[in-house]
Order: sequence, then structure tokens, then C-alpha cells
Amino acid sequence: MPSQRSINEAEKLAEAKLGGIPVRREQMAAVANIYRAASAVRQHLENSVLRGSDLTWTAFVVLWVVWVWGESETRHVAEEAGISKGTLTGVSRTLESRGLLRRTGHPTDGRLVLLALTEEGEEFMRRVFPAFNEEEAFVTARLSDAECRALADGLRRVVLQVEEEGEERRRSLLNGEEPAPRRSGRRPRG
Repeated sequence: MPSQRSINEAEKLAEAKLGGIPVRREQMAAVANIYRAASAVRQHLENSVLRGSDLTWTAFVVLWVVWVWGESETRHVAEEAGISKGTLTGVSRTLESRGLLRRTGHPTDGRLVLLALTEEGEEFMRRVFPAFNEEEAFVTARLSDAECRALADGLRRVVLQVEEEGEERRRSLLNGEEPAPRRSGRRPRG
């Protein structure tokens, strides 16, 4: 397995590999660096402030979503956190066992589950989030406040493009057909 490459090495290798293939290099670099930045930031936060709180990135995101939104249906929390409902079930049970999250049945639809922070969960987020934000400041230290605002605005526009135009684009790429259902990494044995 290759060793981890610096961002400069990775960009040079990609450029050499692509050679004369006609691609939109600026857009490729933008998306590649969104991925690299997200991975680097996530790894740093998991190995610093979240490790000290014995939280995974996913558990923190679930707590954040419920903290900000208040009591919410699991399907909405899973969607906002970018995880499957099955993953959310495991994460929410762990957070519930730690006394940070409460799972209750929906009052009018027994099929649905609601998530809310406990008082301990609220206190936990008020205590942990300032330390999390200090690390957000650390990872963006090479950017000015104006550059942070410009970056946030640019990324927001990327998200809006996907949210507002993505479904139509996906359908056109699939010739109007519904996408195949997602599958786990497991494949049937032959």
C-alpha cells in the first residue's frame, strides 16, 4: 500500500497520470481538495477534541444535528448527518447508553422514532463545542476571516448546486431511469 502523499505530490501524480485526457482540471482540483480538506479536518478533530470526549465524528455530528434542530425524527437526523438509518440506530443507541440522547416513539406514528438530547447531552454540547470550535479555528488558521467567509460561501454554492440541480442531472445520466438501490459492500456468494 502506498504511503500517504502530500497534497503537492498527489496533485503532481494526478497531473502526470491524466496526461492528455481531456478533463476540467480546475473543477477536478476543487472537488479533490474538498475531499482532502474534509478528510484532513475530520481526522484532526477525531484525534484531538473528539477523542478526549470518547466520540466518533459520526456521533458528534448526530449530537450536533439534534442539538441545533431539537427533537427530530430519525430519518431527518440520518439524512442531515449523511448516514444511513441503520448506522444512526447504532450511534443513537450508544449515545443513549451514555445518557446524552433520548429515543422516544412518535406520539402519532408508532413506526417513527424521535431523538432529543437529554439535559446531560445539552450540557455536554455546551461544554464540548467551544473546544471543537477552537480546533475549527486551528485548521483554518492560514485563512483570513474574509477568506473563511469566501470559502464558506463557495462551498455553500457547491452544496446548493447539488441540492437544487443534482437530482435532474442524475436522472439525465441514467436516461430517466431510477437509480439502482444502494447496496452494502457485501455481495452474494456465487
